[in-house]
Amino acid sequence: MNLRRPNANSATGTFNRSRSVVPMSGLCTDCLDGCRGGCEVWLASFRGREVIYPGPYGQTTQGADKNYPLDYSHLNIHGYAVGAEGMANGLKPDPDDAIFPNVDVETEYGWTKKVKLKVPIFTGALGSTDIARINWEHFSVGAAISGITLVCGENVCGIDPELELDGNGKVKKSPEMDRRITTYNRFHEGYGEILVQMNVEDTRLGVAEYVLEKHGLKTIELKWGQGAKCIGGEIKVKTIERARELKRRGYVVTPDPTVREVELGYEDGAITEFERHSRLGFVTRDGFMEEVERLRKLGFERITLKTGAYSMVELAMAMRFCAEAEIDLLTIDGAPGGTGMSPWPMMNEWGIPTLYLQSLACEFADKLIAKGLRVPDLAMAGGFAHEPDIYKVIALGAPYFKAVCMGRALMIPGMLGKNMETWLKDGDLPKTVAKYGTTVEEIFLNYEEIKEKYGSDFKDIPLGAIALFTFARKTKVGLQQLMAGSRRFSLPAISRIDLMSLTEECARVTGIPHVMDSYREEAEKILEG
Repeated sequence: MNLRRPNANSATGTFNRSRSVVPMSGLCTDCLDGCRGGCEVWLASFRGREVIYPGPYGQTTQGADKNYPLDYSHLNIHGYAVGAEGMANGLKPDPDDAIFPNVDVETEYGWTKKVKLKVPIFTGALGSTDIARINWEHFSVGAAISGITLVCGENVCGIDPELELDGNGKVKKSPEMDRRITTYNRFHEGYGEILVQMNVEDTRLGVAEYVLEKHGLKTIELKWGQGAKCIGGEIKVKTIERARELKRRGYVVTPDPTVREVELGYEDGAITEFERHSRLGFVTRDGFMEEVERLRKLGFERITLKTGAYSMVELAMAMRFCAEAEIDLLTIDGAPGGTGMSPWPMMNEWGIPTLYLQSLACEFADKLIAKGLRVPDLAMAGGFAHEPDIYKVIALGAPYFKAVCMGRALMIPGMLGKNMETWLKDGDLPKTVAKYGTTVEEIFLNYEEIKEKYGSDFKDIPLGAIALFTFARKTKVGLQQLMAGSRRFSLPAISRIDLMSLTEECARVTGIPHVMDSYREEAEKILEG
């Protein structure tokens, strides 16, 4: 049984001619001489490297569809008929107070200086891809009014068309970075924060110094990788002039826009786009500690780390190094992750899947505690979209995991709201929307709530931000209901005993008891009287 269907996927715009497909290769069982298309092998025969990447670039986000043997659906949440754990603010464990609206879903992260979140979610890294740039106002304002952290991804300064460098090759001015930070900060209300990621090129360009000196950011994030790929970030550019500019700034650009045959291919129209790649990082303990110390001396109050779905060796390095360096938040991104631009074969075939990776992180955290080390606050990323999985992540990873990083799920509302503005303006509402109404007041459930709260500033809140707020509110209420059902009235009250494994394999990997064993001892005692 193949866990995915290779060689044909809408992400790459490819398909099989035949209904009958060889499971391992994805080739049609009857490959026809004269076929007009279009599987990946067929398309790659004349478009080559272009077929590696999903698309159309800047208009889609992608998540691999490999069906891993285990995921969070193999865990279920326990419900209880008695008890009320984690109640605060004078609430009593009785039927009048133990109601789901009283469940507290706020969380916080940080070694000493905490950042609070109204809901235990934050965005994935929204960096240099077009889809992040085009939709930034919707994403950033939405995150701010929802009270969650917004991660500004890598390479934003490096690809800024208006970037100005000083005599030392460091960022002197980056209007795009300025726009991203000020847009979020305008509506920031004390919950969440905007933090900027740094990779190799960002460090060389002095991005940390720029965002600290000009914008006074308190947090910076180092990046080792992500769940969607095991190489640096990529984007596509359309013109050879832009490709040459990025190459001059120190990026890896392919095909090389300075090579004569590439120039000729571009002139002929065969080459229509170029890829900009970031470099691979090389992690050492000493180098990591030195960089953390450098950033602290610059003035950052918090330093976070994002790592990807590497082997358990790199996971152990990340957790041990972060514990020793007193890192404020370690986000662990499992395969396959989500992306605005990653190699499609890599997304499907590399890395430790999310459930396995979190299970390892829990095991390693226990071992660090046993050695007398404090474990930094942890967050999990890698394919999450709904509140049941938020509960499961926090329960499986208790007491170490504080939040879930959501990439594509938090981008969908922003894009939807932006498109809604266009549909309303053009009088072209889809039937899927029009059945709820024909005005924004009718369509958006929380529209009047936001309008009332922000008054004269409401006019500057785009519909994508309202959509993101609405999604975050649904996530909050759904999580409150799940927690009330398991009698957990605050996030710290959730623990591993609140989960059960539905398969023996899940129990073996996660350490969560099988459904037929979970609470058996307690049940037997009751039966015995």
